[in-house]
Amino acid sequence: MFSLRSVTGRLATVAVRQPAIRTVAPAARAFSVTFKRMQEEVHEKGIPVHSYTDKESSAPEEKVLPVGATSEVVGGGQGDVKIIAQALDKSIAEKLSPTLSKFTLVGKVAAITGGGRGLGYNMAQALSEVGVKAIAILDIQQEVGDAAAAELHEHTGVPVRFYKVDVRDGPAIAEVFSDVVDSFGSIDVVINAAGIADSNIKAEDYDHVMFRRLIDINVTGSFLVAQAAGRAMIKAGTGGSIVNIASMSGSVVNYPQEQCCYNASKAAVIQLTKSLAAEWAQHKIRVNSISPGYMDTALNRVPALDAQKKIWKSLTPQRRLGNVDELNNLAVFLASDASTFMTGSNCIIDGGYSVL
Repeated sequence: MFSLRSVTGRLATVAVRQPAIRTVAPAARAFSVTFKRMQEEVHEKGIPVHSYTDKESSAPEEKVLPVGATSEVVGGGQGDVKIIAQALDKSIAEKLSPTLSKFTLVGKVAAITGGGRGLGYNMAQALSEVGVKAIAILDIQQEVGDAAAAELHEHTGVPVRFYKVDVRDGPAIAEVFSDVVDSFGSIDVVINAAGIADSNIKAEDYDHVMFRRLIDINVTGSFLVAQAAGRAMIKAGTGGSIVNIASMSGSVVNYPQEQCCYNASKAAVIQLTKSLAAEWAQHKIRVNSISPGYMDTALNRVPALDAQKKIWKSLTPQRRLGNVDELNNLAVFLASDASTFMTGSNCIIDGGYSVL
């Protein structure tokens, strides 16, 4: 079970330009991004779009952005370790065996919602390491989204576009995917990772407004993103892969926290995945879901959860939380041609929690 906070508010102005990124040391806690913003209408209320490529801007403006949101703990929580993405060397890609080459995404265009930080950003890093032509990051948080896009391009050279967008805004989401196709030529892979969690709320006390908001973000948002991506893929006629991030909470009831709404929302995401897979198989679009267990994300690394984390670990056969990069290889597998006969599947990756 994990949460990626990615949705609040509506949209503002548009900035579409190729910023020049200043090189910084990987260990830095903050870095400088130099870019020129230009106003341009994309949606009636505006969708902020920042494009990070190797092209230079003509009249740069310096802005310092935080990188803390993209720093994660790996290795079972043993101290802060910075994960640095590395691009796939083209000369190496050309020499891969037929089996290994199927695990790459050479020439593909990918989009990931909730990609500004946490598990979403880690999966974006993974896609950038297996040969994607370009990546679109969708997130509601301007600063973390800009920082993630800039850092990902800085480390890998992959062109990255960041869209500040609310996954509940259907017209805006449709506009974003149209722009992705116009900018990069296609949309081949989508990871639907945006979502929130309300935990430790008793069902009898659950505010109905909060309940509807969570369902709207986790379920309706997942549908709107998949719908927009599906339409683009159907129009192109070349198929694609959509990966929805669900949770083991969609298959089992977590203990000891009360979170009936979150559990219900993730069960809906799993069923949505299966339904879309059945409908869109004729279009060569595969739809699968990943159901993580308890992950060692920054959102779970707070003193208030210490007591619960001891219980979570005790109920997990591997006796630990998942590392932040342990979804990456599964995401690459589902996105790539390594899983071409796989659709409608829900892949639980939880250290064994749900088997007990």
